[in-house]
Amino acid sequence: MSTKVTMTDTAYNCMIKRKKEIEFSKLWQEVSKAMKIPEEKLSRKKRQFYAELMDDRRFASLSGNKWDLRSRRSYSEVSADAIVLDDEDDMEDSDERDSLDLPKGEDSY
Repeated sequence: MSTKVTMTDTAYNCMIKRKKEIEFSKLWQEVSKAMKIPEEKLSRKKRQFYAELMDDRRFASLSGNKWDLRSRRSYSEVSADAIVLDDEDDMEDSDERDSLDLPKGEDSY
């Protein structure tokens, strides 16, 4: 069993110690320094870290490119943007469905 610490685990540990939100660039500096990421890999790893941070439910993206632990934020602070995105996605999907020539009635599958 591997005990490899991920970038998001390192970020989580940094943020627990910090006790408040942090700008992404400062968080990345702390994580890359703690993990001793080589200079030649910083750019690629930074993009990977951002993507992993977005996918990790422990973190909340805040305005001003700041991040915090989701557990320290109220539901309305971390869900408002997702609700807006869901509504916009639904509208786009219905527009796309209306413009497609899909089989209807007995011909549908």
